[in-house]
Amino acid sequence: MDLSIIIVNWNVKDLLRRCLESIPAGAAGLSYEIIVVDNASTDGSPALQETFPHVRWIQNRENVGFTRANNQGLRVAQGRYICFLNPDTYVHPQSLTTLVRYLEDHPRVGIVGPQLRYPDGTLQPSRYRFPTLWTALWESTPLEWAWPNNPWTRRYHCADCPRDREHPVDWLNGACLVVRKEVIDQVGPFDEGFFMYSEELDLCRRAKEAGWEVVYLPDAVVTHYEGRSSGQVHLLRDLHFHRSKVRYFRKHHGPWAAHILRWGLRLEYAGQLLLEGAKWLVGHKRPLRAQRIRVYWAVMRQALK
Repeated sequence: MDLSIIIVNWNVKDLLRRCLESIPAGAAGLSYEIIVVDNASTDGSPALQETFPHVRWIQNRENVGFTRANNQGLRVAQGRYICFLNPDTYVHPQSLTTLVRYLEDHPRVGIVGPQLRYPDGTLQPSRYRFPTLWTALWESTPLEWAWPNNPWTRRYHCADCPRDREHPVDWLNGACLVVRKEVIDQVGPFDEGFFMYSEELDLCRRAKEAGWEVVYLPDAVVTHYEGRSSGQVHLLRDLHFHRSKVRYFRKHHGPWAAHILRWGLRLEYAGQLLLEGAKWLVGHKRPLRAQRIRVYWAVMRQALK
């Protein structure tokens, strides 16, 4: 079998249906299997088994996390290549075929990913350099929100590389990745210490350290309805995002780097807490300020332990 497509689903039934409907055209000419791992969805997602009887379904009794669920799919996958595909995606015709053929033609490339687009057709960030400690202190924090076009973020997002040309990268967004099974056999599956977020960054880093190349290939296109699963629980999303970021730095840069990152993020969020608290006191959009105060406080107390 050419390709095993692993999709981890949590409460996005309609998007999952659209994703599954797009795969036959996206993988035209390939022999493939589809494995859906459902993390205890309550929106009726499991009923899609009747509509797509050819799909192998693994039903979890609880939400075991994105990383662990992907590894469940890996354990039963039979393809020479593995596609990790988010359920909130739409695969454009021939895109998975293009990614697989690229790996067949480039034996030193271990991981390849497509160009991602938002539903309105605009390009979505998907290719990155490895984060430095300074990058991590900026990424998805109040500092980046205040100065989004800063030079550290631009370097991190490969802004100096054309988005319409293939090129090597350090790591790729995990919404759609095609990986050689040989790479996973060599470096291991996803690290289940990451509940969600940073698991693809960690996998790409281990692959590159083992001598494999990672490539961004814009000839393949996937539309990504970003964050539709994690966005259902904003607080948990933020907690997991920053907890995973700190874990990555502890794993690859040592405890001191993680310690510096943790305290740097705490200072950023403490400053933001003071600002949101002041706005709440003067009566400016109090419901919004109260929500942000809860999220920032929880991130400081829980995710940055």
